Amino acid sequence: MLEEHVFEAKLGDQTLIFKTGKIARLAGGSLLLQSGDTVLLATATMSRNPREGIDFFPLTCNFEERLYAAGRIPGSFFRREGRPSEQGILVSRLIDRPLRPLFPKDFHNDVQVIVQPLSQGESEYSDVLAITAASCALMISDIPFDGPVGGVRIGLIDGELVVNPNIQQMEESTLDLRIAGSAEAISMVEAGADIISEATMLDALELAHQSIQDVIRVQNEMQAAVGKPKRDDYVRFGMPESLSSRANELMSDRVKELVSTTQLKSDRTDSLTALEDELKEALAEEAEANGWSSRLIGNAFHDVLRETVRERILGEGIRPDGRDQYTIRELEAEVHLVPRPHGSGLFTRGETQVLSLATLGMPGERQEMDDLFPAETKSYIHHYNFPPFSTGETWVLRGPRRRDIGHGALAERALVPVLPSKDVFPYTIRVVSECMASNGSTSMASVCGSTLALMDAGVPISAPVGGIAMGLVSDGDRYRVLTDIQGMEDHLGDMDFKVTGTKEGITALQMDIKIMGVSRQILTEALEQARVAREKIIDVITATIPAPREKLSDSAPKMLTTKIDVEKIGALIGPGGKNIRALQSEYEVKIDIEEDGTVYIAAPGGDGAERALKHIEAMMEVPEPGKIYTGKVVRVADFGAFVEILPGTDGLVHISQLSDSRIDRVTDVANVGDELLVMVTAVTDGKVRLSRQAVLQGWTLEEARASDSPPSGGRRGGGNRGRRR
Repeated sequence: MLEEHVFEAKLGDQTLIFKTGKIARLAGGSLLLQSGDTVLLATATMSRNPREGIDFFPLTCNFEERLYAAGRIPGSFFRREGRPSEQGILVSRLIDRPLRPLFPKDFHNDVQVIVQPLSQGESEYSDVLAITAASCALMISDIPFDGPVGGVRIGLIDGELVVNPNIQQMEESTLDLRIAGSAEAISMVEAGADIISEATMLDALELAHQSIQDVIRVQNEMQAAVGKPKRDDYVRFGMPESLSSRANELMSDRVKELVSTTQLKSDRTDSLTALEDELKEALAEEAEANGWSSRLIGNAFHDVLRETVRERILGEGIRPDGRDQYTIRELEAEVHLVPRPHGSGLFTRGETQVLSLATLGMPGERQEMDDLFPAETKSYIHHYNFPPFSTGETWVLRGPRRRDIGHGALAERALVPVLPSKDVFPYTIRVVSECMASNGSTSMASVCGSTLALMDAGVPISAPVGGIAMGLVSDGDRYRVLTDIQGMEDHLGDMDFKVTGTKEGITALQMDIKIMGVSRQILTEALEQARVAREKIIDVITATIPAPREKLSDSAPKMLTTKIDVEKIGALIGPGGKNIRALQSEYEVKIDIEEDGTVYIAAPGGDGAERALKHIEAMMEVPEPGKIYTGKVVRVADFGAFVEILPGTDGLVHISQLSDSRIDRVTDVANVGDELLVMVTAVTDGKVRLSRQAVLQGWTLEEARASDSPPSGGRRGGGNRGRRR
């Protein structure tokens, strides 16, 4: 019989149950992590040998969604899961980011971490649980790993910070903070916020770090009790000391001289490439004798570059482009660059440039979400594209990568808090950020460019949002927090800390680090420097476009709204959609109908939307006794004429009520197609009684009804008195 080992830990008010030893025993490490009705299977496995010809650590982390976990069948044609959903990709990134820095630097074996929900409860989130589950699988595996880490979500509900809130509680939260960290420090942050202060964010980060200590404890306990011995026999890929020494000897002064010269990214890249080639040529004989590959010599050169740049920042406070640690690169902003998109904004920061374009659509064009996460639809969609020309390179275009999806989601999260409510602005909004040039922090330029595009489109956002990326260079007790990092500082530094917000507070935050963790002091400095920079950026935005345009673009759909009785939705749609299609065709509009009876009518221009609205309101109107309508004769009979007074609704004008004098034939007064002014005298069981005589005589409703009461045995009556078509 398989022996299962069970451990428990507290996370907020919830008890997490860790089970291992029963399922997936051939994986390097495996466990089940349960919180309420949510159960995750996490596995971690490494290859026996390193992959040939690589000089990096090949870690892959996957969050594999299975809709059976929520008791659902996939909505695709094949009824099985296909490519990962956007949320699945974002959770995969969430797992990867805190784990990657914790593997040995000389370790190049493939490691694959897979987290798969087996059961998804209605109240528990699985994203931060996946971080803990993945860390625990690595801890009890034979894979070298300097963990553990734990993950947690913090909410802000009614002004109080809440640890590990459930899905229902988060509906009322103004903060969605997810962090991962070790026992000593925070290592990853992902947050969206409804414009909260830096002080509140710091308190939330500190509370989050405190709250993960028990899940870290239980992982250490599990490793001690059931963990496999860590493999120590893997092939190590360290830098030979002799090569490192020779590279420093030949290139240290040359690199110092180069990085002391302010250059454009492309020029500096060319200069560095030339120096690297020079080093390879100088070491050609030694390389052959010692078995140093060209790639290894290149890595040695980059080690020299890394140490030179970092020491200059730490010792002199001077960055590769000559700035100090607080200075932002030159900023430029522009709007309405192209005519047909509904809004456009170009934001440039130094050599980084992003063009964002906004499109407004109908409510029915919102994105339907087919995944394991709470949101069913999304009315604000932000996409980010990073083409190869933006870095002066070439590669095969194969759709968005994980990084592209992550950057788009961050920009989306940054702007959601300032968007108008559906009642005020019912449009579905899509913004696409196209990276035109990249030298660091295109995601934050996307936030700024998208603010410009939304305001140019006339979207009534509550405040402009700016974004800035902060960096860190640290060495023991020495450190410097850098404002507005460029590509080299991101590559050679220790932290990428992105902050977005208005002048009033933070809307989104994302942090990744390459070291074990960062202290509260560093986070405090980073947030304060980001606040100052953000305000300067917003000043540039508002100098370009002070407020959202009062009028939508001429190419944007003009939308009108009305509300109908829910019971009449079917009548508006018609059999097989006949009525709605006819309306859309006649007035050249698009019509969306919500389940609550809200009707949205949009047209690209002209008065089509107004005319369609009047038609729909007339269709939904209930004939009112005493009210006078202009109607069209749709059928005549010996006893009277049927007159359509509202779309789809006609009534009978008896021959005796067609004129203010006696007539012998209905056709003496009314023929098909004629327009008549008539009064509604009665509505009974859906049948409508009309009188033209009442209008001609100027009668009241009571007088009309008295005149229209047929005497016993009289000639009035006969046939259907009216109908609702």
